[in-house]
Amino acid sequence: MTTEARYVFPAGDLSWLVRGEQDTAFSWEYAGGREDLLALYDKSKRQQWNASERIDWSLELSPENPMELPDDQISIYGSDIWRKLSPSEKIELRRHTQAWNVSQFLHGEQGALIGAAKIIQQVESVDAKFCAATQVIDEARHAEAFSRLLHEKFNIAYPIMPPLRSLIKDVIERREWDFTYLGIQVAIEGAGLAAFQTIRDKAKNPLAVQLNAFVMQDEARHVAFGRLALRDYYPKLSQAEREQREEFIVDACYLMRDRMMPTDVWEVLGLDIGECKKVHMHSSNIQRWSSRLFSRIVPTVKDIGLWGPRVREAFEDMGVIHFAQIDASDPFAKDNRIAEALGATQSGLPFPQ
Repeated sequence: MTTEARYVFPAGDLSWLVRGEQDTAFSWEYAGGREDLLALYDKSKRQQWNASERIDWSLELSPENPMELPDDQISIYGSDIWRKLSPSEKIELRRHTQAWNVSQFLHGEQGALIGAAKIIQQVESVDAKFCAATQVIDEARHAEAFSRLLHEKFNIAYPIMPPLRSLIKDVIERREWDFTYLGIQVAIEGAGLAAFQTIRDKAKNPLAVQLNAFVMQDEARHVAFGRLALRDYYPKLSQAEREQREEFIVDACYLMRDRMMPTDVWEVLGLDIGECKKVHMHSSNIQRWSSRLFSRIVPTVKDIGLWGPRVREAFEDMGVIHFAQIDASDPFAKDNRIAEALGATQSGLPFPQ
């Protein structure tokens, strides 16, 4: 059965053409690479894996709670809307909410795949092209894995949500190469890592834990790649150019915080969308999740030097400025350790924190 047949409502045109203008850069200097990027490239080669083999696809999802996540991960949990649902309706809400999340992961991974290919085309140095090339195969593998999870285990899928579509479109249309790094590696993958971490750390289903832990190991390298490239580049920009980048990242962060909610799920299940939105926006669980969403983004933004007044004021307004105290490399080192330990045991659970 095709993906089109699994979409819970018509996805419209299944092909999406985004027109952008960018230069194509060649370099004839092959030996002058930066040591940190070449080391990252070497690590990327060593950590390649096969999604068909490293993940145990014989594992099944739970019929009542597919990834066995706590119900407090559902934004309307504990509300009057939740209490009025029958046991079977709660099962459907769990299944559809989780399928919606995985669907957005899948669409985001394709956006990252296109973005990495765009980086290869645009960046001038060969060392960066090498790193981006390994990211392309990583993103293809992630899209393969999340697609397989949806098709074989959930058997339903959701179209891309408008805010994510808008952000990807903005990144692809930009001519300047660094916006691709900023939009994909810093914003989308930074937020994605927070979502993957929630599943990795809170799910009791070993298939869900495996997939998200292994994807996070790759994504940690991608964010490191973006950090290294942009940290070298942004000090060279004028104040006006840096302010333009700061405006972009602030807008992206507000969009992810305020507009990424599962309204399609509520509509498909026949829930009152207006009431669900009110509960969602005031949910303490969602507020905590929104804060965690930026635990990867804030330290990275500070590390690459986009730390002007507008950025600091925005992060203060969001209540996430305290994440600036984190060493940007620490969470990603932990992600790598967890994936390595999990891969060594292949048991799925438990794994060391």
